[in-house]
Amino acid sequence: MIDVAALADAGMAALRRGDAASARPCFEQLAAAGHGDASVYFGLAHACAGLRDYPAALAALDRALEHEPANLQVLALKAEVLAASGDLHGAANYARAILHAAPRPVPTSLQDLVQRAQQLVEKAAGSFEGHLLDKLAQAGLDDAPEAARFRQSLDLLLGKKQIFLQQPRLYYFPGLPQVQFFDKRDFPWLAALEAATPAIKAEVLQVLQDHAAFQPYIKPDPSRPQLNRGGMHNNRDWSAFYLWEDGKLNAANAARCPATMAALEQVPLPRIAGRSPSVLFSLLRPGAHIPPHTGIINTRLIVHLPLVVPAHCQLRVGNETRTWEEGKAWVFDDTIEHEAWNRSDATRVILLLEVWRPELNDTERQLVGSMLEAIDGFRGGAKADWDM
Repeated sequence: MIDVAALADAGMAALRRGDAASARPCFEQLAAAGHGDASVYFGLAHACAGLRDYPAALAALDRALEHEPANLQVLALKAEVLAASGDLHGAANYARAILHAAPRPVPTSLQDLVQRAQQLVEKAAGSFEGHLLDKLAQAGLDDAPEAARFRQSLDLLLGKKQIFLQQPRLYYFPGLPQVQFFDKRDFPWLAALEAATPAIKAEVLQVLQDHAAFQPYIKPDPSRPQLNRGGMHNNRDWSAFYLWEDGKLNAANAARCPATMAALEQVPLPRIAGRSPSVLFSLLRPGAHIPPHTGIINTRLIVHLPLVVPAHCQLRVGNETRTWEEGKAWVFDDTIEHEAWNRSDATRVILLLEVWRPELNDTERQLVGSMLEAIDGFRGGAKADWDM
C-alpha cells in the first residue's frame, strides 16, 4: 500500500521547489497504482515539462484532460508545452480554447493565464502571417495594383479586418457585389467632376457666408415616432444645403451654384419621382461624429467630392477608414455600416450625391424606380426615416 496523500504532497512540494526530478517519480507511482486523477497527471506533466521531456508531458496532459476536458490550467499547460516543443500552431489551438472558455470578466486568479494564452495566439498569428507573406512575396504578385481585392482578403483571413456586408434598412437587391469603396475607374465621369473642384469650392465658400443656408441633415417627421437615433435629429453639427432633394430641384439654391450645376450635368443622376436625385453640400462641424448606420437601399451608391477638408476628418465604411482629400472623390456603398468624424477645429464640407449601381441594367433600374414610387404612394409620399 502506498500513502497517496504523502506522495501527492511530496510531489507538489518538489514542484514548488523547482525540483522536477524529485517530483516526477511521486506522480508516476500514484498513476501506476491506479490513483491517477486530473491533479496527479497535471503534476506529472509539470514535472516532465520541467525536465524537458515534452512527449511524456503531453501524454500526461492528455490523461488529465480525459478526466477534466475543460480545466483551464491543464489546457494552458498543454498550450505551453506544445509551444516549447515547437508546435506553435497546436499551442494556439489550445490557447484559443482558453480565451473562448474563460469567464467574463476574467477573475483575478485567471488573468495571468488568459494573458499568456493571448500572447501565444498572437505569436502564432504573427508566425503564420510572416510565412504567408514571404511565400506571396516570392510569387511577386502581392504588390500588383490588380491585387487590391486579394490584399483585402488577406486582411480578413489574418483577422486584421472584420467582414461587413450590405444591410439596407428598406430594400435588398440580390446578387450585387459586396464592395465598400469602389474603383474610380468604374466611373469615368468622376474625373470631370474632380476637375471642377475649384469652381464648386468657390461657390460653397460663398454659401457658407450665409449662416442660415445650411439646415440639419436629419429633420424629424412630426408624423412619426421621434427616435432621435444617434443624436442627429435637428443637430446642426451635420447640416445640408440641397441642390436637389428627393427628386426636386431647389431652384433658389441651384441659382447660387451655377458652376456646380454645370458640373452635375455630366453625372448620371438617378431619376425617381419623390426620391432621386439628391445632391447636397454636406457640412460637418468641428468635433462632430456621425454614428454608425446603414442606408435604406443597395441599388444606389454615394459619391463624395471633398471641398473644404481640414486635417483629421475621416469616413469609415465597413472595415476601411479613409481620410478626405480636397478634390479627390470616392464612391461607396452606404448600405455597409459606415460612420464619419471631424476631429479638427474647423468645418468640413463635401459635395454629396447618389448614383445608380453600375451593375444594374436599364430594366432593373426602371423596375426599382417604379417600386420605390409605389412604396411612397402607399405611404402617402412619406419616405423611410433617417435616410443618411
